[in-house]
Amino acid sequence: MSSPQANAAVAVPPMTREQRANARNALIAGFLGWTLDAFDFFILVMVQDAIAKDFNRSLPAIAATLFATLAARPVGALIFGIMADRYGRRLPLMLDVIFYSVISVLCGLAPTYTIFFVLRLLFGICMGGEWGVGASLALESVPPKWRGIISGLLQEGYATGYLLAAAAYYFVFPHWGWRPMFFIGGLPALLSLFIRAKVKEPEAWRQHRTDWNTYWRSTLSHWPRFLYLVLMMTFMVGISHGTQDMYPNFLKKQLHFSIHLTSVITIVSMIGAILGGLIVGLSSDRIGRRRAMVISVLLAICFIPLWAHASAPPAVPSLYVILFGAFLMQFMVQGAWGVVPAHINELSPGELRGFFPGFAYQMGVLCASGIGYLESVIGEHLTYSQSLTYSMLVVMGIGAFVIWLGPEEKGIHFLKQGSS
Repeated sequence: MSSPQANAAVAVPPMTREQRANARNALIAGFLGWTLDAFDFFILVMVQDAIAKDFNRSLPAIAATLFATLAARPVGALIFGIMADRYGRRLPLMLDVIFYSVISVLCGLAPTYTIFFVLRLLFGICMGGEWGVGASLALESVPPKWRGIISGLLQEGYATGYLLAAAAYYFVFPHWGWRPMFFIGGLPALLSLFIRAKVKEPEAWRQHRTDWNTYWRSTLSHWPRFLYLVLMMTFMVGISHGTQDMYPNFLKKQLHFSIHLTSVITIVSMIGAILGGLIVGLSSDRIGRRRAMVISVLLAICFIPLWAHASAPPAVPSLYVILFGAFLMQFMVQGAWGVVPAHINELSPGELRGFFPGFAYQMGVLCASGIGYLESVIGEHLTYSQSLTYSMLVVMGIGAFVIWLGPEEKGIHFLKQGSS
């Protein structure tokens, strides 16, 4: 599984002031795009029970809308990824941001469960399109030596979005209910103005741009690498959503924690996620992408007993165990995820970097999209503690093995040889 770029050693000159400014703006665009995308997704995670009550549906039925969002993401990755390779990163990213902003507002206005379900499918298309385009834009704009830490910062836009959703749940939901929370999701449309004014196309895209025939031949010739990335991302997505999507239900339904306490625990866990993404992302520049990811996943397995601790409240020690376990779990899970943008972009052919990593990621999302629904069903029949524990022992154990067996191209240059 060697990369066609593996031997493309390139002497990269120091960045100019203009290049540094553009790299910063590209990172801001990618980070905020993913943050605001995740904000909308995790609003639904936080308010599943309230929506179920309003629409007179079961909790698994609302969890099915999470499945719909995840399952639709490959469609967005395909559409916006191909657009990004052919027409540049900026335009598809702007269109995607506007699209999901509108859909978010409409979700808050949905009169029936059926319309809400359809809107979540459409939101999934938007969510699938943002990651690949935003990641390629940011990572193609920064030097290889900073790719690990930038990867961690970029990916933790996801955790930041969850943190903001938890904050909205704390401040907005008790007073105005779940619908206004989705109205806040309309604000990201303003990000498109920033992208239009401040972000330029990366030189790596210009160099690797090719004709359609070459593009599709390259796509077909790299199918073994693509299948491996889909397999790896299936387990990575299972680990992420398996530790996040049903966790608020565990806190509320099994431990009977209040809305405010559930929000606080979620915020603490996302602070851990952001720190983990940055620290493990930075460490991957030194110890390697696979090693950093595997160590994080194995440590996450060790913290499952703290994270899914099931002693009933109001015992104070139980609360401290949950807070500590939630922080450590997301530190490790999102620590491993902090390496993902750099790792899979380095494993992707230059001419396919808008489409290849994003589509592989979202196909992994499709394959793992039932994890929340499965945990919900098991949790309703057994306990949420048992559901979370058993599912994550299996997914994390196999996932660490798959990551370790895969290829790695840490630090590979995205510019062609001889370019300046």
